[in-house]
Amino acid sequence: MTTNQDFKELLLAFENQADADRSKQMAAYMRDQFDFFGLPTPQRRAIYKDLIARDKKKKKEINWELLDLAWQAPQRELQYFVCDYLKGLQKYISYDDIPKLLTYASSKEWWDTIDHFDRIFGRIDDHRIDDVMRDFSQSDDFWIRRIAIDHQLGRKDQTKTDLLSEIILNNLGSKEFFINKAIGWSLRDYSKTNPDWVRSFVQKHQKELAPLSIREASKYI
Repeated sequence: MTTNQDFKELLLAFENQADADRSKQMAAYMRDQFDFFGLPTPQRRAIYKDLIARDKKKKKEINWELLDLAWQAPQRELQYFVCDYLKGLQKYISYDDIPKLLTYASSKEWWDTIDHFDRIFGRIDDHRIDDVMRDFSQSDDFWIRRIAIDHQLGRKDQTKTDLLSEIILNNLGSKEFFINKAIGWSLRDYSKTNPDWVRSFVQKHQKELAPLSIREASKYI
């Protein structure tokens, strides 16, 4: 089956299961920035589960042409498909794919896709990703900075605390809600592994951290 056929079948499946009432509710929740088919997450993922499994098992490489078609589509569920596809084939993503990933991450931006891309970038198995995240942490685009702040979520004792600290310090003083929330999340997540480090960091930078960041960071400590 060709890439175009794959996309047409995917699109048709979404269209056949579309829910007009739910689509309005979903669009309103996202401040009417995107169109929706109106599919809840389990139903949406069931549509393309086999496609991702097939490419993971047989192709063993990212079908960027398919992802480009999906990302360009107006309905938000197709951007979610791109994110789920990339996570499913994460081991086939290399450092050289960063420009392509950044093309997606820096367009149609909102927290719902950005909070996928933080893990996707963060799980690229290449030591050079640290410098990429340092660059991201000083981007003019606050959504890209959010990726850098949260890219180590879930690493537990593999968290690079020097890098986490550097990236957070690069973003202190921000008035952007999504930045201060991300700082709090990154600290809260790591506090489950090393509460003493997080407690010390918060105490040291208490005057610079936003109240929101401190509240989130302190939830478990």
